[in-house]
Parts: sequence; C-alpha cells; structure tokens
Amino acid sequence: MWSVVKSVLAALLGVQSNQKRQEDFSSGKPAAYIVTGIVITLLFVLMLIVLATFAAR
Repeated sequence: MWSVVKSVLAALLGVQSNQKRQEDFSSGKPAAYIVTGIVITLLFVLMLIVLATFAAR
C-alpha cells in the first residue's frame, strides 16, 4: 500500500520516473491507484480550504 501512495504522490508532483510508471502500469491494480489518487486529491483540497478559512479570519 505504501508503494501505491508514494507512486501517486510522485505522479501528482510530476517527478515520477518513466521506469517507475511502467512498473506501476504492469504490476499494480488500477483501482488501487485511482482510489488513492482521489483520496489524496480530496485531502489536499480540504487542507487548502482549511488553510484559506484560517487565513481569512
């Protein structure tokens, strides 16, 4: 599971190597990457909302 999270974070930041991307496509289950990507994106958006709310006070 940790490798899926690391891979998704690297892909979101745009620093994932081509070799690692090929490994992900050939070995992992797509659903795990999709769900992890959605969860991480939602957490990031929620963090931005909370930060903006505190900054606006």
